[in-house]
Amino acid sequence: MIKGIILRKISDSRGNETIESDVITRKGISRAAAPSGASTGEAEAVAFPKSVDECINVLKKDVIPKLVGKEADFIEVDSMLREIDGTDDLSNIGGNPAVSVSMAVAKAQAIEEDIPLWRLLNKSLNKFLKTKKVEVDSVVTRPLGNVLGGGAHAVGGTDIQEFLVCAQGETAADSIFANAYVHKNVRDRLKKKFPGSAIGKGDEGGWVAHVTDEEALDIVSLACGEVSEEIGFEIRVNLDMAASEIYNKDSGYYEYKNTGDKLDTDAQIDFVLELIKEYNLYFVEDPLHQNDFEGFAKLTKKAKKLKDCLICGDDLFVTNEKRLEKGIGIKAANSILIKPNQIGTMTDTLKTAALAIDNNYAPVVSHRSGETTDETIAHL
Repeated sequence: MIKGIILRKISDSRGNETIESDVITRKGISRAAAPSGASTGEAEAVAFPKSVDECINVLKKDVIPKLVGKEADFIEVDSMLREIDGTDDLSNIGGNPAVSVSMAVAKAQAIEEDIPLWRLLNKSLNKFLKTKKVEVDSVVTRPLGNVLGGGAHAVGGTDIQEFLVCAQGETAADSIFANAYVHKNVRDRLKKKFPGSAIGKGDEGGWVAHVTDEEALDIVSLACGEVSEEIGFEIRVNLDMAASEIYNKDSGYYEYKNTGDKLDTDAQIDFVLELIKEYNLYFVEDPLHQNDFEGFAKLTKKAKKLKDCLICGDDLFVTNEKRLEKGIGIKAANSILIKPNQIGTMTDTLKTAALAIDNNYAPVVSHRSGETTDETIAHL
């Protein structure tokens, strides 16, 4: 049973204000904190409709009194949060306050049931799945690591937001270390290319340098090849293009500032296909703007003929079940980024993930560029 909920304002990794929640039960205190993104989708839950302090006051007045005394059951609590808020985008409570409470309650429930959080989430996910069940012990995770970037995450970097790597190790630990080795290798290559110049980092720890997108791909590709030879398994290059950030709604073109290129939708699709083919890309996130479902469908169909590449929707889907249903209907993308604070509750997060799995869309759990020390997504 929930005996109390304590809310506090904290700073995220960018120094921005966010919220942390403590849920108190007879077995102790469970804590969770909400992250925030710099490159956000238009259809995301409203992170903070008011200031953090004002949102905390709303929760203290309108939400916490109704939750205290209830069982620590995150699905039940999430339903109450939705009912109290009364909007699809959580514009009364706020997506970040809601998700911090939701995650903290899930942690409390796991403690009450004497199981790890990941086991509780797996059990809950399987309730929402219709065609198959996910056995955690049989899942091999493929961590993606940000090694170089620009866009909304850095000043003076590439137009493409993130250059990622994905090591194909036997275990997640092997892959994590391999990704880190590539990160160091990229640093060394940038130092050699720009001797005497400062090499910076973006919001997520990827290196930042004044290089074109193609130069960045060459650097990361060479680094992956060198590290792969050393450790004995493949490491592949990936991209988060965050295309909504370079798409000009007025002109209808994707505008690359570093090269001056202006591409219409068909040219952007052809450009992405060339990159997939030339660099053997494993994963491409948001290659088109956030409302171009038809363009995503066209690209996904063409990419299928080239490589085993995941075309992933982040801003396209924003962890939203309805938007994913629309994408599934026309086969737009074949993968979805899963970010709890985009949708506001763990229940909605799991429902969207279940819909993806039922329709063979690969779910990719993701952090935000403004992170906290909360570890919930590792369990997810």
